[in-house]
Amino acid sequence: MAQRLEALAPLLAEGGRGIGGLKRLTGGASLETWAFDVESPDGLRALILRRRGDGEEAEVFETSLPLPIEARVLAAAQAAGAPVAELVRDCGPGDGLGEAYIVTRVAGETLGRRIAAGTAFAPAREVLGRQCGETLARIHAVSVEAMPDLEVQNAQDVIDRYADIYRKSSGPRPVMEAALKWMQANLPEAVTPRLVHGDFRNGNLMVEADTGLTAVLDWELAHLGDPAEDFGWLCVNSWRFGVTDKRVGGFADLADLLAGYKAVGGEAVSVERVRFWEVVGTFKWAVITMMMYQTFATGASASVERAVIGRRLSECEVDLLALMEGAN
Repeated sequence: MAQRLEALAPLLAEGGRGIGGLKRLTGGASLETWAFDVESPDGLRALILRRRGDGEEAEVFETSLPLPIEARVLAAAQAAGAPVAELVRDCGPGDGLGEAYIVTRVAGETLGRRIAAGTAFAPAREVLGRQCGETLARIHAVSVEAMPDLEVQNAQDVIDRYADIYRKSSGPRPVMEAALKWMQANLPEAVTPRLVHGDFRNGNLMVEADTGLTAVLDWELAHLGDPAEDFGWLCVNSWRFGVTDKRVGGFADLADLLAGYKAVGGEAVSVERVRFWEVVGTFKWAVITMMMYQTFATGASASVERAVIGRRLSECEVDLLALMEGAN
C-alpha cells in the first residue's frame, strides 16, 4: 500500500516526493479508509484513500455504488456547492490500488453522540440543522443529466426491496407487518427523481465544534429518487443518539432543517412527507439490523459489532409504533 501511494505522490500534490503517516481508520464494513500525508515543498497535504479491499472487508451490499461512480457523484456534489471532501484522484488500474479514490482530509468530528450531546458542540448545534437543509438543497439541485447511470428508487421500490429482505431474514413480526401496511396506505404522490445522498445522517457528517458542518461523507448509497428520503433518514430516531427531542439528528428541530432547505431554493417538503420517509427509514434500519445479525449468526462475519447492532431491532419496532401513532 505505502509503495503504491509513494509512486502517486507527485500526482497528489505539487512537488510531491513521498508519503507519511499512513494509518487505516476504524469504521466501514465494506470499504477500507486510510489517512496519509503527502510530503511536498509546501508542507504536508492531508489526504484520505477510500478503497475496496479483499476478503470479508470487500463485501458489497446490493445498493453500494462502485467507487468510480461514487467518485463522480462526489465531484458533481462538490461542483454544486455542497460541502464535501475535495476529490483529488479517481484511481485507475495503473495506480495499483484496485477500486479506489483519494480526497482531501477534512477537519471535524463524526461521532454522532458527541455532535448531539457534547458540550463543546453546542455552538455547532445552533447552526447545524439549517446547514443540513442548505446542503440537501444543493445536493438535490444537482443536474440529473450530469450524473452517471444511477438507479432510480421511488418509494414503492424502496419498500419492496426491504420487505423482500425482511421476509427472507425473519418470520412474521407484528410491528414490521403493521409498518408495511401503514407505508402502503400512506404512499405519497410520485415526484421527479432527484439526486439523493441515501445515507445523510448524524454519523456521516463531519462537524467542527465552533462552525458546524464541514463535509458530507459516505456517498456509496447515492441514487435518484424522492428528495424527502434524505430528510426522513436524517430524522430516524436511531441517529439522534439519545437526544430524542431533537428530531433532526439529535441536534436540531425539523423547522430549522426545512428553513435552510427553502433558503437556498429547495422546493417545499411537507411534514407529512418527511414522516412517511422517517417510517420507511426506520423500517429499513430494522431490516439492516436483521442483516447484520444474520452475518454474525451464520458465521459469515466474526464482528461482534454486527451482533450488537442486531440487538437493536426491538428499538426500531418501538420507534415504528410511535411514528405510526403520530408521535415524533
